[in-house]
Amino acid sequence: MSVTEDARELHGDITRFRHELHQEPEIGLHIPRTQEKVLKALDSLPYEITLGETTTSVTAVLRGGAAQTSADKPIVLLRADMDGLPVQERTGVDYSSRTDGAMHACGHDLHTSMLAGAATLLAERRDQLAGDIVLMFQPGEEGYDGAGHMIREGVLDAAGRRADAAYGMHVFSSLEPYGQFATKPGVMMSASDGLFVTILGAGGHGSAPHAAKDPVTAAAEMVTALQVMITRQFNMFDPVVLTVGVLHAGTTKNVIPESARIEATVRTFSHASRERMMSAVPTLLKGIAHAHGLEVDVEYRAEYPLSITDENETLTAEKTIQNLFGDARLTRWATPLSGSEDFSRVMAEVPGTFIGLSAVAPGADHKVTPFNHSPYATFDDGVLADGAALYAELAIARISALAAASPISLVS
Repeated sequence: MSVTEDARELHGDITRFRHELHQEPEIGLHIPRTQEKVLKALDSLPYEITLGETTTSVTAVLRGGAAQTSADKPIVLLRADMDGLPVQERTGVDYSSRTDGAMHACGHDLHTSMLAGAATLLAERRDQLAGDIVLMFQPGEEGYDGAGHMIREGVLDAAGRRADAAYGMHVFSSLEPYGQFATKPGVMMSASDGLFVTILGAGGHGSAPHAAKDPVTAAAEMVTALQVMITRQFNMFDPVVLTVGVLHAGTTKNVIPESARIEATVRTFSHASRERMMSAVPTLLKGIAHAHGLEVDVEYRAEYPLSITDENETLTAEKTIQNLFGDARLTRWATPLSGSEDFSRVMAEVPGTFIGLSAVAPGADHKVTPFNHSPYATFDDGVLADGAALYAELAIARISALAAASPISLVS
């Protein structure tokens, strides 16, 4: 049978695994119960397993039975993130999270179950593979830089040398109609950085602000000035998104507080804008603080880099999607997303691409359904078999192409 037919035969198993993961989400770099579930799913398959040292990651290597004797045999990496979010689930699905305050609100349970399904599909075709496959089951994508941890521990070289190509996938609970795959060559997702500001003043009575140094008015001016700076110092065709998520000061209405706190997320779509923000923001905020006679501590923290896909690997993914599911299932995004991903670190080291997959319920209006990270975000099980098939076929097709291009003959 074909990969898609075999994947549909596995749909029930993949769905059950997804529900198990969804009911017990874990957050961060240390997700031991999730790791146990993945290891159980791989237990009977011929993979070489390596566990993370600083995280509960799982790296699984499948040695192709038709692989070249040379060290130059093709190697393809497939990645799935495994962690959940600190969100209280409100979807009402019968397999809802049983962990208070935690939810798979970004669909990582689908990624993990689809890659586990692909592991079975690939193992069944091991004798036909003229190269090796690395499966990267990654914790800590949601702000913990799990990819960085795994890269430092050697995941990109797990098969013996650096992988030739890498593919990741991400489901969405909005944006596109059910079952639609989405690609974009070049910049696909923004860089993400954090801004942390503490304004230091002198407290006093609310009736006598002249006798104190009020950090609240300065903080308010800073929030507005950051937005104005973006519109006046940055090209509108190279956008910058800055959102203040924390603005805190004081304890009661008639006391001027000693300090105020601002925390913001910053998204940029070019290296030039990112570097400029890193210098322009502190300059602006320190100037405002000085004008108010206050002190300020500004931390501009680099987080995830730009997600830049390789054009050739994106074309490979698009061709594979079209061959498996037809032209109508493929959309190429014209503009990048302002979300960010630590798979960007993998693509900075290995030619690779990232693929979106809409898990909106069939027939639902994807323009209004709750987006990822919402406590109401739902992801339909119907895409699981197709996702597993695509993971598997990406590895199979890329290894076949790389092997065909190699001058070294294969061992039967």
